[in-house]
Formats: sequence, structure tokens, C-alpha cells
Amino acid sequence: MVGDARGRGNAARVHSTAMRAVLLDVDGVLQVSGRALPGAPEAVLALREAGHPVRFVTNNTIRARAVLAAELRAMGFQLDEEELETVPVAAALQLQGSRVFPLTMRAIHPDLAESVELVDANADVVLVGGADETDEPREAFAWDRLEAAFAELERGARLVSLHRTRWWQTASGPRMDSALVIAGLEEVAGVRAELVGKPSPALLEAALASIGGVNGATMVGDDVEADIGAAKAIGVEAVLVRTGKFREEALAAADPGPDAVLDSIADVPDFVAGR
Repeated sequence: MVGDARGRGNAARVHSTAMRAVLLDVDGVLQVSGRALPGAPEAVLALREAGHPVRFVTNNTIRARAVLAAELRAMGFQLDEEELETVPVAAALQLQGSRVFPLTMRAIHPDLAESVELVDANADVVLVGGADETDEPREAFAWDRLEAAFAELERGARLVSLHRTRWWQTASGPRMDSALVIAGLEEVAGVRAELVGKPSPALLEAALASIGGVNGATMVGDDVEADIGAAKAIGVEAVLVRTGKFREEALAAADPGPDAVLDSIADVPDFVAGR
């Protein structure tokens, strides 16, 4: 069932559906902790069968793109690796040729190493990513690694964040994310981090550029700050779903807010079709 429109008028809306692109967040929209949300694979298939170009736009910084694509296929989603826009790949291209000190999960190092040199000293950039649900963050963000990162910043390295997410949703509940590390480094080093992922609109713009010739686009996300903020920044229709990170209090405080609020990804095909 389609959720409420929050007074934004989506009940009476009708789209022109020809070649309308649909951009989908992954964590909290399609899956949580490695399990597909109910109706999610079927919804993606329905969008494709209706003729909509689909791209997956994620702030996930704990999986290499090829691995994440394979995991999504194993959950029942139809997608090619090239349809998946990830922050590590975008960052590698943006920082091409740089010496990078990584405060990230090792799993994304292959994506980064395609365009940058990963180093432990004399870095041009300190790059901060998110944490996964394993014990690895204890090593990746250990005190000695943070001290080494601080030393690089003191020597003049730029601080770049793959995203600035405060927390993320898992099957066992919310877990802290990269904002904790970024805020600490900003405070002690007296610098401000440059942002690559959402709510920066760069990933959405890259996804749309990869399609070309679309008649408008709809972004579907569970994070009213990152997903909705990125979409509204470039004039893309923004749809919030009541799964994953969704919280009523965050929606009430959102500025800008979404164009519509739906119960889940399962409602998106009908919404986009205007039925």
C-alpha cells in the first residue's frame, strides 16, 4: 500500500513514464544486514519490465563494487556491476594520482587502488570510510591509526570523507558510522573534511550521466538527510521509504523534505507509474 503524501500532493500526481530513471539507495531500501527486504527484488524487476532505467546509488563503503553487486544478485536482484554507483569508485576517480592514507575497511582497497596509491606516510589525502559489522573497525580505526592520520593532516594532507553518515541501520539495531571519526579529526587538526558521497549530489549525477536521455528521475532512499538531500540539490524527485533508517522525527524536521513518503520499495513501481 502506498504511504501518506505528507501534504505534498503525490496522491493526484501523474508521471510521464517514458524512460523515467529510478535511482535506488541500497542499504535500508533494498536490504538490511545482507537480507533483501520484502518485495524488493520483485520491485526492481517490475521497474525494469516497465521500461525504467534503474541505477543503484549507495554510500556503502565496506564492500568493493564487484563484491556488493554479486551479493545483491545472490539476494535475488537483477543488476550489472556497471549499474552500481559506489562512493569508493567515485573517490578513486576524484583523487586519481594522489597518495592516500586510508582509514577505511580493507575490502574497498582494490577499488581505491585502481586510481590512487595507498600509503602509510607522506600522504596527500587522509580518506575516511565507514565501518562494517565485523571486528575489523577496531583495527581500521585503532588509536595508532588515528594518531598517524592526525600526523598526516598536521603535515598538510587533505581530509576527505567517503560519506559523513552519523549511524546506519543493521538487523541488530543502529550502529555508529564515520561521522564520529571525521568530527574528531576535524576538531583536533583544525580542518574541514571534503565530502564525496551523499548528500553530495555527485553520485546521483554520475548515475544519471551513465543513462542519458531520461525523462526525469526519481530517487528512492531511507535517509532523509543523505538521500533526500542529494536528490533535492539537483532537482530530482525524492521519495522516502519507511524502512531502514526511517524515523518519524527525522522526517518532521527535514528541510528539504521528500516529495512523497511510501511504506517500502514494494510501492515504488506503482508510484512511478502514477497508478
